[in-house]
Amino acid sequence: MQLTDTKYIQNRIPNELKAVIIKALDFYPDLAEVEIEFRLSENIRKSVMQAQPKFNTMFGSRKKRTYLIKISSFFSLKGKVTPIHLLPEDVLIGWIGHELGHIMDYLNRGNWSMILFGIGYMTSKSFIISAERVADTHAVNHGLGDYILATKDFILHQAGMSERYIQKINKLYLPPEEIMLMMENKSVKD
Repeated sequence: MQLTDTKYIQNRIPNELKAVIIKALDFYPDLAEVEIEFRLSENIRKSVMQAQPKFNTMFGSRKKRTYLIKISSFFSLKGKVTPIHLLPEDVLIGWIGHELGHIMDYLNRGNWSMILFGIGYMTSKSFIISAERVADTHAVNHGLGDYILATKDFILHQAGMSERYIQKINKLYLPPEEIMLMMENKSVKD
């Protein structure tokens, strides 16, 4: 499926990441009319990327809600600070695809559900695990399984992350084996 970048004219996309963001968006035709701002940020707390609804659109119609994906401008790769856009393309597509999976989840939530989601995400580790599972499931179901695996492999084995960070990732996110099983099950259904 190849959509053109004019399809996403309503979205604000940083030039450095335009190609990978459009490739990731192409897997989500349901998001073609959804307004999403992709913003490079110097300071994202404990994260490389975050997807959230824009606060000023939270209390209106769900159909008019807009979203923000914050992307850290830099990544610590084997102890060296690297501009995020220099990471491998498949890794970035997987990472962005995962964040778009969160937005797919948000589309189905009313305002109170979104508020409860935010509280749950800030206060409950089991809620975080569930939310990350949903985002990965959306990504795999939209055909991004290989990209999600590339991202997980990069984080767990190539990026030179601390053992503490790797343990956190292993606790909160689906393991590669479960992603592969989801991909197998999806291919059997297709």
